[in-house]
Amino acid sequence: MASMVKDLREKERKSVKKGGDMNVFVGLIWNCAVELKFLLYALLLLSSLATTLQFLPAHFTISTVRYCLSDAAAATTDTRFSTADINSTSFSPQPTSIKADQRQDNGVLKRAFNPYGAAAYNFILMSAYRGGSNSFAVLGLASKPLHVFGQPTYKCDYQSSDSNATVTTAGVKNLPDWGYGRVYTVVVVNCTFPSPVGTDGFGGRLILHAATHGGGDRDFNITDRIEALSEPPGSVNLSHFTSPPKYEYLYCGSSLYGNLNPQRLREWMAYHVRLFGKKSHFVIHDAGGVHPGVMEVLWPWMELGYVSLHDIREQERFDGYYHNQFLIVNDCLHRYRFMAKWMFFFDVDEFIYVPRKSSLRSVMDSLKDYSQFTIEQMPMSGKLCLSKDAGKIPKKWGFEKLVYRDVKRGIRRDRKYAVRPRDVFVTGVHMSQNLQGKTTHKTQGQIKYFHYHGTIAERQEPCRKLLNDTQTIVSGTPYVLDTTMREVAPFVKRFEHNTIGHLLQTAHQ
Repeated sequence: MASMVKDLREKERKSVKKGGDMNVFVGLIWNCAVELKFLLYALLLLSSLATTLQFLPAHFTISTVRYCLSDAAAATTDTRFSTADINSTSFSPQPTSIKADQRQDNGVLKRAFNPYGAAAYNFILMSAYRGGSNSFAVLGLASKPLHVFGQPTYKCDYQSSDSNATVTTAGVKNLPDWGYGRVYTVVVVNCTFPSPVGTDGFGGRLILHAATHGGGDRDFNITDRIEALSEPPGSVNLSHFTSPPKYEYLYCGSSLYGNLNPQRLREWMAYHVRLFGKKSHFVIHDAGGVHPGVMEVLWPWMELGYVSLHDIREQERFDGYYHNQFLIVNDCLHRYRFMAKWMFFFDVDEFIYVPRKSSLRSVMDSLKDYSQFTIEQMPMSGKLCLSKDAGKIPKKWGFEKLVYRDVKRGIRRDRKYAVRPRDVFVTGVHMSQNLQGKTTHKTQGQIKYFHYHGTIAERQEPCRKLLNDTQTIVSGTPYVLDTTMREVAPFVKRFEHNTIGHLLQTAHQ
C-alpha cells in the first residue's frame, strides 16, 4: 500500500513539473508574439517571391526592376515645363480626342494620324543685344527642318515701361551656319524699328514672336511669345554706340571642348597677348574643354583683364553643328560689337603672324579701307621636329620645335579673318557674308597664320619623328623646314616671364 502511494505522488510531481515547463514555454511565446509575427511574415514573403520567380521570363533581371522604377519616378517628377515656361512658350498642339480610321461611303478607308509631342523646339533663345537707337539682334537656335522646309516668320515688339505702348516691326532672320546645322540651326533675327525705341530713359522690353506658319503641322500656326530683352530704366546709353571702342583688338574664340593641352594653350595665350598688345581682349568659350589645368593657364591673364571666360556648356543639350560654334561667334560679335575696333576669329591651334619688319598696327592701318580681310594659312606638321633638339625637346614650346610646313599643292586651305565689328551684322567661322563695306583676300606678305592642327588636343609629346633635312616627304606629303615661329619663341617666353612671372612654369602637356 505504501508503495502504491509513493508511486502516485511521484507521478503527480512529474505532472506538476511538466505543466510548469509548458507554462514557461507559453509565456515565452506570448511575450515574443510581435517578433514572431514579423518572422512569419518574412518567411511567407520569401516563399511567395521564390514561387513567383519561377514564372518570370529568362531575360528578366534586377536591372529590369530598376529601369521600371526609374521610369515611374520620372513620370511623376517631370519638371521640364515650369510656370515660367508656360508664360513664355506655347505648347505643341495635342489631339483633343483620338482619331480613328473611317470607312467612307465610297468604300475608301480614310486613315487617321494622331500627333504627340515635338521633335525640336521652335526657338531656343541665347541672347539679345541693342545695336543702336532703333535696332536689336536676337540670337538663338531653331529647328533646322522647320527653316529648310517651312516658312517660319518673326515679329518684334518693343513695349515701353512708361506707357505700355507697343511698337511693332517685322523681324528679319539670317541663318549664318551655311547649312551645317543638325537638329538645330543658328538663327539671328534683326529687329529694326522705324524710329527710336526705349531711348526716353524709362526702359522697356523687346518681345519676339516666333511663328511656325504651318511648319511641322499645316493645321496649326504655333506662335511663341519670347521676352528677348529687358531694359531697366536708365540703362540705355546711346553714346555707347558712337564712342571710340575700348579695345583695339578683340579675339572671339570658338567653343573649346575635349581634353585640351594646358601647355599648348599657355603658349598660345602668351604669344597673342604679346602680339595684340595692352588694348586687347580675349573671349574664351568653355564647351567642356576648360578643365582645371586649362583654368590654371587662363587665370593669370583673367586677373590682368585680358581674358573673359564664358561657360557655354548648357548649349550641349541642343544638337547643333560643332558645339554650336556659329551661334557662339555671333553672340560674341554682337556682345562686343561696339567695344572693339577690330575683331579676330581663329582657333587656339592657330598663330597669327606678321613679318618682323612690320607690326600688327601697321598691317591693320594698311587695311583701314576694308571692313573685312581674310588670312592665309601656313599648315604645320604636328609630329616632325629637328634632330638637333634631341634631349631638349620636352623643354621647348610647341611652335618652337614643330618646324616643318606642309607645301602640298592643289589643296584649298581654310582662311581665318578679322572684321570691323560695327560694319558686320552676322558672321561665320571662316568669314562674314553679311556686312557693309569691302572685303579683301589679298593679304599675302602682310599677315598669315600658322596652323598646328590637332596639337591642342594632344596630351603627349608631339614630336614623333626627328629630321635633319630641309625638305622631306612623309606619307606622300611634302614638307619644308620653316623656322619662322621658332625664331619668335625666345621673345614670347621673355614676355610671359615679365608679365606674369613664374606662375605657369609647371604647366603640363
